[in-house]
Amino acid sequence: MHIKTFIIDAFTAELFKGNQAAVCLIPMGLSESLMLSIAKEFGFSETAFVMRKDTAEFAIRYFSPVQEIPLCGHATMASSKALFFEFPELSKITFQTKLAGDLTVVQRNGKIEMSFPLHPTEACGYDPELSETLGIGEVQDSRYNVFHNMLLLQMESSEDLEKLQPDFSKLKTINTSLNGVVVTAKSSRADFDYEYRYFFPWSGADEDPVTGGVQSFLAKYWSEILGKNTLNAFQCSSRTGSMEVEIVANSVSIRSDAVIFSSGELHLS
Repeated sequence: MHIKTFIIDAFTAELFKGNQAAVCLIPMGLSESLMLSIAKEFGFSETAFVMRKDTAEFAIRYFSPVQEIPLCGHATMASSKALFFEFPELSKITFQTKLAGDLTVVQRNGKIEMSFPLHPTEACGYDPELSETLGIGEVQDSRYNVFHNMLLLQMESSEDLEKLQPDFSKLKTINTSLNGVVVTAKSSRADFDYEYRYFFPWSGADEDPVTGGVQSFLAKYWSEILGKNTLNAFQCSSRTGSMEVEIVANSVSIRSDAVIFSSGELHLS
């Protein structure tokens, strides 16, 4: 079996920025064990497996090197870029996910726009050892998102957020059922409203360079704080990345771009 593949930098217009994802355009369904093995071989935080169902409808599943992920923003953005490149007649596509419903993606004005479901957060406590190991001094707010099974911690300073140097070896020893932790702060940059970083050493990688899936609750969180429905988000990781988010009814629109780094084939016997 030959499978066409892409490696794509998502949430950026520049190569070697944003977040890398592998995209596999599969001709038929693959077993979960095989998809997991392929994701391990690529070694990126996520690999997307996309199968065409109809002219503009595609099934999509996401795998980290250790487990299946219910929803991944940068892998969806990367998959969209691959499909718009592979099928230039398309300007709108629908992804059928296994766990997050249908996702609509359009290409307009040189940007890719994804529509994700909106999820709430609830006030919660947190393990002080977790915040200390992440390097956070004072936590301004802590919230929990059930769908993603993620903790949100708000810091006061985006400059301090950018400087965080977590002890990942110690983080991995902390006994937690969380999939990951989003740390966020109001942005001090003139062009952005809020900044964030995402750590998930228990689910496949230490830090995600740029992630869009968390916007399903992070955009709602900051929209309520800042009183705005359209916001600009910046992920202040080492690779950096950005996106515009807009709250529309019970969904969030995420607008950004992606760059194809390479394409090729998997040869599976």
